[in-house]
This record gives sequence, structure tokens and C-alpha cells, in this order.
Amino acid sequence: MGYLVAVTALWAFSFSLIGVYIAGQVDNYFAVLLRISLALLVFLPFMRLKLLTKRAIVALTTLGAVQLGVMYLFIYHAYLLLSVPEVVLFTIFTPVYIALLDDLLFKRFTPIYLVTAVLAVLGAAVIRFEGVDSGFWLGFLVVQGANLCFAIGQVGYRRLAANHPGDLPWHNVFGWFFVGALLVALPAFLLMGNAQALPTTPTQWGVLAWLGLVSSGIGYFAWNQGATRVDAGTLAVMNNVLVPAGLIVNVVIWNRDADLGRLALGGAIILASLWLNQWWLERRASQRAGLAPP
Repeated sequence: MGYLVAVTALWAFSFSLIGVYIAGQVDNYFAVLLRISLALLVFLPFMRLKLLTKRAIVALTTLGAVQLGVMYLFIYHAYLLLSVPEVVLFTIFTPVYIALLDDLLFKRFTPIYLVTAVLAVLGAAVIRFEGVDSGFWLGFLVVQGANLCFAIGQVGYRRLAANHPGDLPWHNVFGWFFVGALLVALPAFLLMGNAQALPTTPTQWGVLAWLGLVSSGIGYFAWNQGATRVDAGTLAVMNNVLVPAGLIVNVVIWNRDADLGRLALGGAIILASLWLNQWWLERRASQRAGLAPP
């Protein structure tokens, strides 16, 4: 849980940094390529090739290609269609994807996960919703593509980790995750990128360096590790804690318009969904302990 909270605080700034300094100013494909390349550099010195089987390497590489590579292509394009608060808001559906995908992969159905995920979605939806424009629906669909990729990566990583020893040093193999993302980002830039729209200011280079080395490099490793240490319900809800966190940062630092009353109410609903999930887990654990033999 600590990993997820720390990364939530870190990522809360990423939405605004991209929207204010990168989107519409720097080529999206180059921004994605640079972020992923820098993130790979963080883990490249630690990589140990013999710790995973070839099948596991392919799986981890594929997860990186989907969760990071394809997801970034979606989310950076979304900033050209939507405002920062709208991009943040439309990530509210990720918990539903996580709850359903997790049950699908582990061949089970846990109704409480879906209940808490939907409650978290409701809380995030309360925060902000205004009139739509011509790019609204396309932007909405683009963000959903990003949400689905992010959910697939998290659930897939949980499944992959469950099939490996608990003492596996993941920092020695996580570089394969970024290799997979690079296999998407590099061809995308070569085929569709605009070499005339590279960063032109120290601020833009600095923001991309921060996003690559810290937000992507450290952030995704810590988030995925955290995803393996909580249940699917908690993971789904923590995805939506990013919504009020991202909006608070956007309002306080960049002075964007937001309805503070809705922000407070939506945040309270999201926290209530997290509490409900934790209460159910503790209740189930108590029931099991009561049924266990002395």
C-alpha cells in the first residue's frame, strides 16, 4: 500500500507537467520515446539476464509494451483533445477494468471488488463534469484506450509475479518492461514522429528528464510492485485516488478552474470506497480465523 500511495503523490504532478509544458509543444512520439529510453537507463545497470525464463521475459516485455508503450501513445494524444482536468477525470474507469480483468485472469468473481470500483468511479465522476465539445468523445475514447492498457499491465504483472518466487529481485529484471515499451515507442516515432517539434527550452528538457527518470523509471517499478502486495479491490481504488490528487495539484499550482466542493465530495466518496474494501477484507479474515481449528 505504501508503494501505491507514494507513486500516487509522484504521478499527481505528471498530468499537469505534461499538459502545461509538453502537450502541443513537443512531438508526442518523441516525448514518449525519450521518457521510455530514460526509464530503461535507470534499470539497465541492474539487469540480470538469467533470472527469468525466456517465456517470462517475453511476458514482461509484452506487459511493458502494452502498459507503458501503447498507453503513453494514447494518453499523450488525449492531451491534444482534452484539458488536463478532463484527462484526469476520464481515468476514472480504470478500476472497473482492473476488477474485471483480475477476476478473469484468476478465474473467479468477487462482487465486492466491482462494488468498490464502481463506487470509486462515482466519486471521481462527482468531481468534475462540464459541457462537451467536438473533441470530447474522441478524447474520451482515447483515454479509455490508455486506461485499458494500464489495467492490463497491472493485472498481468500481478499474475506474472504470482507465478514466481517471492524473493525474486524484480529490480534485476524490470528492465525488460521498458524494453517492451521501447519496441513500441521507437517505431512509432520513426514512422509518425515530427523531428521538427523536439524540445526547445531547458524547461521542456528538464520536465521530460524528470518524467522519464523518476515518474516512469522509479514510478512504474514501485507501482507494479505495490500492485502485487494488495488485493485487486485496493488496487482498483488506488487508481482513482490519482483523480483528486491530480486535480488538487493542477488547481493549487497551475490555478486551473475547478469546483472545490465537488472535488471534496468526490474525494470523500473515493476514500469511502477504499474504507469499504478494507472493511470487507478484515471481515473476511476474521470469519476465516473463526472457522479455523485451534
